[in-house]
Amino acid sequence: MAVASLGKIADKLKLVNLTDKMNLEEHKVIIPDVNRPALQLNGFYEHFEKDRLQLIGSVEHAYMEKKSDEEQIRIYDEFLSHELPGLIYCRGFQPEPYVLELAYKYNVPVLGTDRGTSEFMADLIFTLNEELAPMKTIHGVLVEVYGEGLLIMGESGIGKSEAALELVRRGHRLVADDVVEIRKINEHTLLGSSPATTQYLIELRGIGIIDVKSLYGVECVKGRTRIDLVINLQEWKNGAEYDRLGLQDEFVDILGIKIPSHNLPIRPGRNLAVICETAAVNHRQKKMGYNAAQELYRRVQQNISTGGHFGE
Repeated sequence: MAVASLGKIADKLKLVNLTDKMNLEEHKVIIPDVNRPALQLNGFYEHFEKDRLQLIGSVEHAYMEKKSDEEQIRIYDEFLSHELPGLIYCRGFQPEPYVLELAYKYNVPVLGTDRGTSEFMADLIFTLNEELAPMKTIHGVLVEVYGEGLLIMGESGIGKSEAALELVRRGHRLVADDVVEIRKINEHTLLGSSPATTQYLIELRGIGIIDVKSLYGVECVKGRTRIDLVINLQEWKNGAEYDRLGLQDEFVDILGIKIPSHNLPIRPGRNLAVICETAAVNHRQKKMGYNAAQELYRRVQQNISTGGHFGE
């Protein structure tokens, strides 16, 4: 089960810790969703998702203001006793002192933000989905080429880093070298990034470690990108059969999502950077509805049906 610290989420969303005696790093969030507890403040606790972060917005705040102090204390005492991961006040609302006392009593962090409830809730859910997404680590190189995220894979020493460096020199952006952290954001999207330790660094055998951000500028690096295409580099083998038309799409399964892939045989004289650029543009073209291999097949069939000959 993925776990995220409340402290990291608070830092990302610039939340104010109203229970400053609590260490937010010690509090964990395990569910990438939130709850607005209007029903719970009214006493309805059936189907209550107590493991979600709880948001207090205009509706909840206005409802509680109509209650007497005694009723408010009773309601919040019952609400906070459910071992909540955190309570967040939106729109700059401030909790009453008794709320903070109860929060310390039940060890529930209370945070605040000036942002509107709906807008903040959408951002919070996105952040939670990102932090709690299923994740795996893959040995490879991730670059963004013409807006397409290319995951370059292959055996160690085959030339992945060299291809990435040449792509950077041609104006594309490096995301990760050697180790790629891949997160499944939803059923259709994989996001790739680099571990903090190796971010924006490339290892070149014979030279060592180079800092792409320092050498080529911030426009040549990116913190994360969606993975759209996998390029698998392979040693060229004489006599082996390789796909020359591309009529049949190939896929690689990563975290349950099938990503289009190409197997590229490597031999001296092949310009990997140009091939990767072409693969990215061709993949983009396919997404826009045009497939060159299918167009060739259509022309051949049309030529046969009309009794023509190749080369005419």
